[in-house]
Amino acid sequence: MGRAGPAGAGRNEVNRGPPRPGRGNPGGRVRRMNVGQLIPDVAAAVAGLATLAALVGGVRSPGRWIFAAGMGLLAVETWLGARSLAAATSADAVHWQQWRLLVLAVLPAVWVLFSLCYSRGNHAEFLRRWGGVVALGAVVPLMFALVFFPVLAWEVPGGLPFAEFVVQLGSAGRALHLLGVVAWVLVLVFLERTFRTAVGTIRWRIKFALVGFAVLFGARIFTYTQAYLYGAVARPLLIIEALALLLACGLVAWSVKRSGTFEVVVYPSHAVLYRSLTLLLAGLYLLSVGVLAKLLAALGEAAAFPLMAAMWLLGLLGLTLLGLSDRVRLRLRRFVSRHFRRPLHDYRRLWSSFSERTAACVNRAEYCNAVARLVSETFEALSVSVWLVNESRAGLHPGASTIWSTEQAAARLGEANEGRGLVEALESATGPVDLEALTGAARVELAKLQPDQFGQGGGRLAVPLRAHGELLGVLTVGDRVSGMPFDGQDLDLLRCVADHTAAGLLNLRLTHRQLESKQLEAFQAMSAFFIHDLKNAASTLTLTLENLRTHFENPEFREDALGAIRRISERIQGLLARLVALRRGLELNARPADLNAVVREALATLGAGFPPVELELHELPPVPLDAGQMQQVIANFLLNARDALGPNGQGRITVRTAPQNGGVKLEVRDTGCGMSPEFVRTQLFRPFQSTKSCGLGIGMFQAKVIVEAHRGRIEVDSVPGRGTTVQVWLPLTPSRS
Repeated sequence: MGRAGPAGAGRNEVNRGPPRPGRGNPGGRVRRMNVGQLIPDVAAAVAGLATLAALVGGVRSPGRWIFAAGMGLLAVETWLGARSLAAATSADAVHWQQWRLLVLAVLPAVWVLFSLCYSRGNHAEFLRRWGGVVALGAVVPLMFALVFFPVLAWEVPGGLPFAEFVVQLGSAGRALHLLGVVAWVLVLVFLERTFRTAVGTIRWRIKFALVGFAVLFGARIFTYTQAYLYGAVARPLLIIEALALLLACGLVAWSVKRSGTFEVVVYPSHAVLYRSLTLLLAGLYLLSVGVLAKLLAALGEAAAFPLMAAMWLLGLLGLTLLGLSDRVRLRLRRFVSRHFRRPLHDYRRLWSSFSERTAACVNRAEYCNAVARLVSETFEALSVSVWLVNESRAGLHPGASTIWSTEQAAARLGEANEGRGLVEALESATGPVDLEALTGAARVELAKLQPDQFGQGGGRLAVPLRAHGELLGVLTVGDRVSGMPFDGQDLDLLRCVADHTAAGLLNLRLTHRQLESKQLEAFQAMSAFFIHDLKNAASTLTLTLENLRTHFENPEFREDALGAIRRISERIQGLLARLVALRRGLELNARPADLNAVVREALATLGAGFPPVELELHELPPVPLDAGQMQQVIANFLLNARDALGPNGQGRITVRTAPQNGGVKLEVRDTGCGMSPEFVRTQLFRPFQSTKSCGLGIGMFQAKVIVEAHRGRIEVDSVPGRGTTVQVWLPLTPSRS
């Protein structure tokens, strides 16, 4: 199949139609296998092992599954290339290369999909945005390759510019290589975006894996451009691809071994990457290759072109790796500071960068993330975290970290007693505190919140974030590159950064409170309009009742009127109960009560038509609470759970109570549609924010107000497509009205 191409199919000097015996390829024989030809076999076997390792080990994730698929396809493609190298005749080599090109048609799309998922906590958003393009990029080249399968490649003619070619590419085969170059550049752009988003320890964990991918796909950009330029597949290029695959597998394996994880969780933005290093290097490489080809052709040295192009690519890759090295960058800064009498830190650039990064931050999460990245880059510290003091001043909650994701940091806080000991230890501190000097509960908590990742990290510091005498949070810094200790310049600069950070946090808090005040004012104004509309509904009810007296003997009218009365009455009662409570303020009448009894009463008010609810009610001590208000909270949770199940009511609703940490815990869990983490974190407890088309966005806001009035806590854990869990913790001590 496809052992000869059509005459005159190519315009390139290597596209001269099918070869004839004795013309550069006597007898159609291929050279004997040498040691270099064994490399693709070894690379294919290693890629197969990497596929199995990805399938059987570690935490299941989309990135891991797609990595396994991509490595599996690379193993097959490399094995087919090895078969073409070991083929007994040129015709057999063409046969194996045609099948290799068929795999090559779908291979880039799989790796583009991987680059959209790897180490991204918001990969679902990118898949929704790019999924159609990726699917098109897989189906169209595959159909193209199937249609033109017989003419993807044919036997090599004589008179090529350099020896050791396996097959000549047809126009369709060259087109696949050109599409592959575009795809590999796109893969590197997406992986670069992930690398730029990661910082500190998180970047350290995936740096070698990303370098491995850069080697793999950078080598393919080189080999694909060579194949497209010469219109043929050369033996050295197949060996280069195999060597790059071996090196990439080794770097990924080393990354997993040293960090203990295959991927991390970062949240890249959707903004276009205008300052992409990948695009710059790819453009520079392609431009230089074109100039180099013309220059060597003019000098009559065309045979040296592949070797020189490969050396140029390796040089670019080496410079890139040096630029990404934190250790090289830090030592260069120290060298300049020591020998040229320059300050270690560029203060003008630092404060300009601080202002630029934080000026557009509208919430504390963005602000803390910008500060953590800036501190990590300025002090070459891999482990930087920002912890914020709770409003109750009884502990900490995560602001941002270069070590963990927000969810992992929250779990660490749970293990560290919410950081209460650390807050007490730093309450009177005015500057950076050496964490090694802490004792007691603070030291135990710090071991969990700021672990010593690398053993020799130059010390660990905790810097209080204080504004107007109030402790707003803690900045922890550690694990400096090469174990460099913090000197006087570093400590002074850290103190200044902490002061500016605290001032920014205070401004954000005041702005947030002002915004909430305006929202409540608007809410109170809107509640008046709601009440006006409800009064109109009451007038309609009065008119309906009067007409009912007149047409009472008409059974059909009577049935319709009663149904309308019931629906309007239920709507009035629900809206008035919520709006009036928020408009007039909240008054608690807390008395010792049985929370289990309150749960049963709330369930009874929902009527017989409510979906079945599984109850797991454990024996509880009496809890001081306002039974009416708490019943309203529980009813709202149950109604939300019912709405999440959809119109068919498919799924489960579970209510569970249990004693916990000097109080009681209430948990309402459903298996409905769920909510996005971003909505839960930023909008769920704000008024007029709802995921339901007909929702007012009042229920969860009111529930939070009531629970916090009882000195309790409310937490929501939701996964889109899996369901939502709402947890309420109430103390056993009486609340302040």
